[in-house]
Amino acid sequence: MVDGLVEEGWREFLRGEFGGLSAEEERGVAEMVIDELDRHLWRVVDAAYDRLVCGECGGALSRGAAGCATCDRAHGYRYAAVEVDRPGVVPGNEHALRVNVSVVRRPYGISEKELLARRLSLPILLEGHLPTIEQAQAARAVLNKGGSAEEYAAFIYQEWS
Repeated sequence: MVDGLVEEGWREFLRGEFGGLSAEEERGVAEMVIDELDRHLWRVVDAAYDRLVCGECGGALSRGAAGCATCDRAHGYRYAAVEVDRPGVVPGNEHALRVNVSVVRRPYGISEKELLARRLSLPILLEGHLPTIEQAQAARAVLNKGGSAEEYAAFIYQEWS
């Protein structure tokens, strides 16, 4: 689901800007996007990184092995991309969605509880909801007190929507 969200943004961008392209041409566009991160939507930037290979670790650029300096740097740079809230969603929803997608796609250094919370939060964020700080803290408390994934999910769907 998460990779599909990013891929959908890429396909939309390519259709709007270039029409159909070969895989080689897409890599060229990906390089262009990475050279001008602050001019493209975050989904386009994330998908561009997926099409490029890290010269240091050999993984997808920005998603390579934990501790790869090149991927770590690229991962940080991704946040220069543009965020625009989707029509009809709470302001700030796109940022929350973007951060959760980033964590789920590159979970290095994240606790299992944090990763679980991010994964379970994605569907409700995709629906356009955004918790208040208090609601997010209360949800985190469910997991910190030993609550199950099911209890966390039930809590956020009751409290955030």
